Parts: sequence; C-alpha cells; structure tokens
Amino acid sequence: MAYTDINQDLEMADIDEIKRCIPHRYPFLFIDRVINIEPNKAAVGIKNVTVNEPHFQGHFPAKPVMPGVTIVEAMAQTAAVMVVKSLDLIDNDLLVYFMTLDKCKFRQIVQPGDQLELHVTVIRGRGKVWKFWGEGKVEGQIVAEAEFTAMIQPPETDKDS
Repeated sequence: MAYTDINQDLEMADIDEIKRCIPHRYPFLFIDRVINIEPNKAAVGIKNVTVNEPHFQGHFPAKPVMPGVTIVEAMAQTAAVMVVKSLDLIDNDLLVYFMTLDKCKFRQIVQPGDQLELHVTVIRGRGKVWKFWGEGKVEGQIVAEAEFTAMIQPPETDKDS
C-alpha cells in the first residue's frame, strides 16, 4: 500500500521518461517513478528497494541497509526530474551536479522490501542553480532529510568562450 496518494491532476514520470530527463542509468539510477510533480514547486520520487541492488553485496551482507548517500542521491534525482519537466527540457541531455548538502540527517534504516518515497520541495529555483528540501519516507515515517543545492548544465560546456 502506498502512503502518498497519486494526484491524477499533477504530472508524473515513469522510468522511460525519467531516463529522458536525467543521464543516470543502472546501477546508479535510484528512482523508479516520480509522481505528484508540481512544476517549479515539488515532486515525490518512488524507489522500490530490492535485495538484488549491487550496494547490498557490501552494505551489509548479513543485514542489507540502503546507504544514506544513495537516499540523498535519489532525492537529487527526483529534484532533477521535476526541474527538467518544469522547464520543458526533456531530451536535452542535461547533467545535474550537487553543489551543497546541508542539514542532512538519517533517522531510520531503509532495507529491501521498503518503498522509499522521496519528497522534494523547491526552496529557491532560478536559472541553473536550484535549492531544495528533501525528505525520504518509508510507510509515512521520515527516514532521511537534507537541504541541497544543485546546478543544471549541458554535458559539454566550452570553458574558453
């Protein structure tokens, strides 16, 4: 059972559309779907956590735990999809780079079988640089939170121009 209802009036992105928005691919694509996209405001990413993900081979073999850095990365990927869709930049091969990470806290373990919801809200968005608040939730409980800033740009920029 999902804890966040899908609002049919808001935009969504399935895995195929996510791949058109961001360059991440297996094994570093950490979202399966993005729902409730409010352009320039907020979105919710969905990550179905499964035991066959490569990071679980070493983190930790006896007790698989999703690394906190991958939860934060999944927040950033959700935010990137929301921005690309908000600015109508699908299929533009844009890259998104972390600039800052603040107020990051991990509150509970995320493990195989969990459905991780990644709630991201725009704090400030203009031009190439955007700032977000993100919360990871499992069964309605906050498992991680962070404030982060990201920069969006084309994959090749001419630094000499």
